[in-house]
Amino acid sequence: MKRMVALGAVLFCGLLCAGQAARADEVEDFYRDKRIELFISSTAGGGNDLSARLIARFLPNHLPGHPGIVPRNLPGAGGVTAANHIYNIAPRDGTAIGMIQNSALFEPLYGNDKAKFDIHRTNWVGSPNKDVGVLIVWNKVPVDTMEQARNRGLMLGVSGGLNATPAFYARVLASVFDMKIQMIAGYPGQNEAFMAMETGENEGYPSAFWSSLKAVKPGWIANKQIKLLLHFGSAPHPELSHVPFADDLLKDKPEARALMAVASAPLAVGRPIMAPPDMPAARIKALREALAATLRDPAYLGECVRQNLECNDPTSGEELRKIIVDAYASPPDLVRKIRQMNEGN
Repeated sequence: MKRMVALGAVLFCGLLCAGQAARADEVEDFYRDKRIELFISSTAGGGNDLSARLIARFLPNHLPGHPGIVPRNLPGAGGVTAANHIYNIAPRDGTAIGMIQNSALFEPLYGNDKAKFDIHRTNWVGSPNKDVGVLIVWNKVPVDTMEQARNRGLMLGVSGGLNATPAFYARVLASVFDMKIQMIAGYPGQNEAFMAMETGENEGYPSAFWSSLKAVKPGWIANKQIKLLLHFGSAPHPELSHVPFADDLLKDKPEARALMAVASAPLAVGRPIMAPPDMPAARIKALREALAATLRDPAYLGECVRQNLECNDPTSGEELRKIIVDAYASPPDLVRKIRQMNEGN
């Protein structure tokens, strides 16, 4: 009897292991000699672009079959164009993924009917980091604290128009901190808004991502050409312990604190990588595992340091999905306020 039980256990293990091996072989066979398109929802040269291209270099080393990865910039509508493409047009076989600007994932929540994707059906691969937003002003602006900014007011440049993410954060900051912010719009991108800050056309920027700022403007930080008035996100950043954190300043204002938390949800997902719905489960699992291995790869981490990229505190695909779903489950009154700010009301 014991021999029969033992034999059964051996057979069961053999079948299970064979099944797992078959699934692994299936993924390897599929990806061998294939190319994966990695869509990047921003223009070339920014933090998202640099991060995506670095991942594209190392991800094939950890993915069965070692397919080539081709980065393709697909900017537009603050990331919505790329998200729509991945969800509705890209092949659903595992040969298309995308690094999307984090705010784009919340556009359906904000009431943007041009965002044609369902976050519950989308596959989430993971993210290389979490991020924080930073309210910055040029060094010649006579403001050093949030209290001074509240009393004086600020003239901030915003890229992408008055319905884009920087303008949204400007309205959020103006509301929760009861401060006057005049927005200078019309800049096609962040780089142009930054150039205008240097010439004095505007005084600062409401939502520079710390990870991008370090990568594209390290001299500004090292030479103290900008002042960091505030940072905000899901948690304080260890490198910004000398800069006030929004949640700490709002402890006595529960409604403002709750509003800031929902508005900051995109920052918690960092640089999210999404994949189309209806993908074979084994392939999305392989992509998630390959990304996780890439983000631990010493060679990849060394390049992050060299390029001044934020590569700490990665998020798994499962964790990414939970953060997004939880934000979409926010109380209706809070969602209504967020939508009003997103629409400029």
